[in-house]
Amino acid sequence: MDFLNILTNPVLLVPGSAWIIAQVAKAVINAIVNKKFSLDRLVGDGGMPSGHSATVTALAMMCGLTEGFGSTVFGLSMIFAIVVMHDAMGVRREAGKHARSIISIVEQLNDYFSEHDDKIKTEKLKVLVGHTPLQVVVGSLLGAAIALAYYFIFAI
Repeated sequence: MDFLNILTNPVLLVPGSAWIIAQVAKAVINAIVNKKFSLDRLVGDGGMPSGHSATVTALAMMCGLTEGFGSTVFGLSMIFAIVVMHDAMGVRREAGKHARSIISIVEQLNDYFSEHDDKIKTEKLKVLVGHTPLQVVVGSLLGAAIALAYYFIFAI
């Protein structure tokens, strides 16, 4: 059955594995830095290394290694990787900065209005949603290394 080929397709398996490895690394690094383990870091956005970058770089690398670096598939996956990594450092990182500012404003307003015992209700905003350039580079290097290791170990 062709559907079962999905389970053995390295262009799907390797990027998925890169994401899992990056997320586990992120949780371990976070636990070391904060001296406390957080399950949220296993699936959360932001932090070191970038799981997004690891995933899309592994995808592009596997497309290049299996289809050729001059192929349309590699070109598409490379453009996709660049857009995702740019977004992680740009728009998503700025959203995290905005969340910090909004949280600060709400806290100040709550302090101001506390004499009336009225609290401003807001949803909990995610602050760690984007990446620094270093987090993106490390994630990208991790993704490339995982793809290369898979390719040479299993000699596709």
